[in-house]
Amino acid sequence: MKPRFVGRVGLADAVTVSNAALGFLAAVAATVDVELAARLLLLAAIADALDGVVARRRGGTDVGPYLDSLADVASFGVAPALLVSMAVSTSWGLTGWRGLLALTGGALFVAAAVTRLGLYTAYDSDAAETEGVQTTLAATIIGATVLAGFTSPIVLVPLVYLLTALMLAPITYPDLHAQDALVMGIVQAAAILLGGRMGERLVGAIGEGFAFGLLFLSLAYLFLGPRFYWRRD
Repeated sequence: MKPRFVGRVGLADAVTVSNAALGFLAAVAATVDVELAARLLLLAAIADALDGVVARRRGGTDVGPYLDSLADVASFGVAPALLVSMAVSTSWGLTGWRGLLALTGGALFVAAAVTRLGLYTAYDSDAAETEGVQTTLAATIIGATVLAGFTSPIVLVPLVYLLTALMLAPITYPDLHAQDALVMGIVQAAAILLGGRMGERLVGAIGEGFAFGLLFLSLAYLFLGPRFYWRRD
């Protein structure tokens, strides 16, 4: 007897499922090493981009959009919220009013991500633009922020609340051009390999620069994309 997924799940779907697995690993890593969690988060973002490339080249399946949203909940909803909570816990703890503020932000972040992904699957999955900040972008900003060394609760907690609001905001974000997505992926890969403390030990300030570069590109698109980035096919 063949497993139910045989013949129904394609190669692109397998990449999507790997994204979900990376999200789980990032969540576990967050309890031990927030930098490692940030790297896994960015790796999940690369997998999320690759499943679209594979689907366009090899064809998608009917189950693909559902798998994509489910995987994104794990990787770009739960994992980044837990990462921020664990980073904050080292300075503020999670029991006082400040810890409660951080946990509330994480819970709202997850709720906003689930809501946005549901709306995207229902209304925007075939469009070249979407309302609200993409969950992948929100998670990438959090991962890049941590790898760039900004792990203070004063930075991370307001950032989580800002991204939570923007995920549900009626602001239109166009999809990236293929060449721009490629550049972003290359910078992400470099940040994964060379960003943070590990990169500083290996190649000095150059490695740290990739994390800052990814953070700069992500924030530029976050704030300037809706107004200045036009999609032309």
